Amino acid sequence: MTLRTEKHPETGVAVVTLNRPDRLNAIDTALASELRAAWQDFRFDDAVRAVVLTGAGDRAFCTGIDRDTDVPQPHSPYSTDDPLLSVGPKANDLWKPVIAAVTGMACGGAFYLLGEADFVIADETATFFDPHTTYGMVSAYESMHLAQRMPPGEVARLALMGAAERISARRAYETGLVSEVTPPGAALDAALRCATTIAAYPAAAVQGTVRAVWAVTETARAHAFAQAPHLIALGNLPPAEQAELFRARSAREFRLR
Repeated sequence: MTLRTEKHPETGVAVVTLNRPDRLNAIDTALASELRAAWQDFRFDDAVRAVVLTGAGDRAFCTGIDRDTDVPQPHSPYSTDDPLLSVGPKANDLWKPVIAAVTGMACGGAFYLLGEADFVIADETATFFDPHTTYGMVSAYESMHLAQRMPPGEVARLALMGAAERISARRAYETGLVSEVTPPGAALDAALRCATTIAAYPAAAVQGTVRAVWAVTETARAHAFAQAPHLIALGNLPPAEQAELFRARSAREFRLR
C-alpha cells in the first residue's frame, strides 16, 4: 500500500503516512485515490477525532506529484484535470482536525496537503520550496494555499525563486507556515501529543472550530482557485520542454534560507 493508516481508538487519533519513501513520497494516482478514501472513511468513523499526517522515511514529507504519473486530460481548452485538487481533507469534507508532521523536504504539490492541514509541525531537517517556475510551470494552487498562511511577499519569494532556494524549518516558523519546530525526528511525536489533547475534547466543538477557522479563508480561496486553471494554461511550457528543463537542472545547487 502506498498509504499507511493506523487508528488508535484509545486516544481517538489516526495516523496517516504517505508510504512511498523510495519516491520521496511523491503522489501518484494510486496514492491520490488512497488519500481520498482515507479522508472519506474518517468522516464516518466517530472513533477518529483527530488525524496526524506524515511521510515515511527521513528524506521527505512529500515532493508533490510523481513526475512519472500520466494524467489524461480532456480535449477541451476550458478544463484541466488536477489529481491533487482532491487529495486533502477539506476537499473531502472532513472537518476533524488534521495536524501535519514534516521531516525532510516538502515541495510543490505537497502544499495541497499542508494547505489543508489545520497546523504544521516540522523538525529541524525540514525544508520547503516550490520548483514550478524553474521548470516552466505556473505555481498557482501551491501559491494560493501558501498565501493563506504566510505573508504575500514570503509566498512570492518562495514561489519565484523556484529550485534555487529552500526555506528552513526555522524560517517557515517565523513566517507562519509552521507552528512548532522540533529536534530532528521529533515532529511526529509532537503532532501526536497535540492530536491526543484535541481528541479528548468534545468532538462537535472541535469540528465546529475547524469549520469556523476554515470559513475565514474559504471564500477568497474559491475565487482564487477559479483563476488557477487559466493561469496554468497560459503560463505553462509544453510538457516536453518542462521535462527537458527538469533533466537539465535536477542536480543544481540551492541556497537554504
